[in-house]
Amino acid sequence: MRTARVWRRLLGVEHTVIEAVELEDDDDEELLVARVRPTRSRRGRCSRCDRRCRGYDRGGGRRRWRTLDVGTVKAYLEADAPRVVCGEHGVVVAAVPWARPGARCTASFEDTCAWLAAHTAGSVVAELQRVTWRTVTAIVTRVVAERSAGCDRLDGLARIGIDEIAHRKGHRYLTVVVDHDTGRLVWAAPGRDAATLGRFFDALGERRSAALTHVSADGAEWIHTVVADRAAGAVLCLDPFHVVAWATKALDAVRRDVWNELRRTGRTAQAATLKGSRWALVKNPEDLTGAQRTTLAGIAVTNKAIYRAYLLKEQLRAVFAAKGKHGRVLLAGWLAWAKRSRLPAFVKLAKTIERYRQLIWNTLTHELSNARSEATNTHLRVLTRRAYGFHTPDALIAMAMLTRGGLCPPLPGRAE
Repeated sequence: MRTARVWRRLLGVEHTVIEAVELEDDDDEELLVARVRPTRSRRGRCSRCDRRCRGYDRGGGRRRWRTLDVGTVKAYLEADAPRVVCGEHGVVVAAVPWARPGARCTASFEDTCAWLAAHTAGSVVAELQRVTWRTVTAIVTRVVAERSAGCDRLDGLARIGIDEIAHRKGHRYLTVVVDHDTGRLVWAAPGRDAATLGRFFDALGERRSAALTHVSADGAEWIHTVVADRAAGAVLCLDPFHVVAWATKALDAVRRDVWNELRRTGRTAQAATLKGSRWALVKNPEDLTGAQRTTLAGIAVTNKAIYRAYLLKEQLRAVFAAKGKHGRVLLAGWLAWAKRSRLPAFVKLAKTIERYRQLIWNTLTHELSNARSEATNTHLRVLTRRAYGFHTPDALIAMAMLTRGGLCPPLPGRAE
């Protein structure tokens, strides 16, 4: 095998002529510098559209691109960076086959960084690749932009989940849209209001919006309003988890009211028995510990109001477990029971559920929840913790698209 071919394989480049390879000393560190040039067929092309263009000038002279280390030695490619005149994009730096436009690293180096960023912490990637974490963020953004341009993530959508997630303190939110059929994140943007969601439907277009069959969401009215207006043919399903969470919140309100009443009337001993009982009440029965089961049994005897609230919460869970026609019958019974329960929190909740009854019926009939959206939100929280936060929502969205949007590149030398 010829030496030039060996170096092309080691450096991970194609359509490239290797002119020379040398070792240089740089501040007590050895660098491997390969002096290269594009092959004749790849010269004089626009870096934006890849069209052949006439030359303009020599540009800024020779430039270096960081590439994958060779063993333990940092490696660079060095080449001329002339400029060309493109009829569409004007005067631009000519394209090179080993790097993306505007990048100071080779495509193989960036793909490796992006793959590592999708599977480990940014600080680890920065240490392993010997770059700054800001460079890693820029690389992820560039890789995601390139891979997004080659596919339409909104094409073929039929069943979607819409949710919002807080990504920083100060009520800073992202609105995220997930494809139920593939589980992938297909769209995200800063904000959580009708205008933000409207931008998603603008990108989707009228024809594809009309093709949506199912949409799952929580109780946010701004989501319901936009979906009804922009995707009138889609069946809107209310997420069961959020509905049961409303019941859990009402149960906790009943517990606090009883505890405050006992303290106000001087029955401190009885109030003390309720201390620490919250988890016994809000956990699912199958997850209770022995001590929590004992606490719950004591509440059933001594605090009828709290136990009635507990049973109402569990009965609402049973509605969604039953599904279909049986679930609708159970829901009707639950509403009747909640309305005459003499528990203000559950009487109020019954009115809320009555307002959303049709959406809950849709959920029971089509068995659609926001589970995939919640899984994506959990993943985004993990990304945020792993990176110790992101300075901009765009950086978090790029990382989310890399990991949850199916845009992570394969490692160089591996089949995709």
